[in-house]
Amino acid sequence: MVLSNGHICPILYATLAHAGYLKIDELKTLRKLNSRLQGHPHRKSLHGIETTSGPLGLGLSQAIGMALAAKLDGKRYRVYCLMSDGEHQEGNLWEAVMFAGKNRLSNITGIIDRNNIQIDGFTEQIMPLEPLREKYEAFNWHVIEIDGHNYEEIVDACAEAHAIHERPTVIIAHTIPGKDVSFMENKFEWHGKPPKADEAARALKELKALGSRIKNEQQQISE
Repeated sequence: MVLSNGHICPILYATLAHAGYLKIDELKTLRKLNSRLQGHPHRKSLHGIETTSGPLGLGLSQAIGMALAAKLDGKRYRVYCLMSDGEHQEGNLWEAVMFAGKNRLSNITGIIDRNNIQIDGFTEQIMPLEPLREKYEAFNWHVIEIDGHNYEEIVDACAEAHAIHERPTVIIAHTIPGKDVSFMENKFEWHGKPPKADEAARALKELKALGSRIKNEQQQISE
């Protein structure tokens, strides 16, 4: 798995912590001086991190190199590459898209977080990406569009990608940034800044309340 949009690494670090690669308490050192958990992951800093990120748009090229190596070596593993929509404004990413389509690398699946924002505004106002689906299709990719907040759709899309044997697949996962946090939802200003203590407490309170409602609804359905 290649994390091209490395700035979402807190999710990766948290996952690795729960998998036993580091202690939970170390997550509190995120982006601090001399911490192993910097704002972009570095593959030599922590076991479980497979690639280094930084300049956006490079992850897909790394993933394609892995996928091509698997084809040449006769191996059957699949490579996943997580990408942001904003990094699709980088020219080198589209070179990678063309290369994978031309070489029919069916063992790679790209997943785009299509949340329509980047650090300084909305993607369609800064550098429009649409029609994103048609662009990938033009370069011989199989395209699946899903609700990126729906786990069942994510699993089904990955299964569909695994069944495609003649070309690469990209999953465009439509998401809402800051979803279900009233003062963060769909606000690009929160793309790159941490909440203050009171804001974090408010956000957690809203998310916990939502979690309780979902749990109650599931119990009612099961009954």
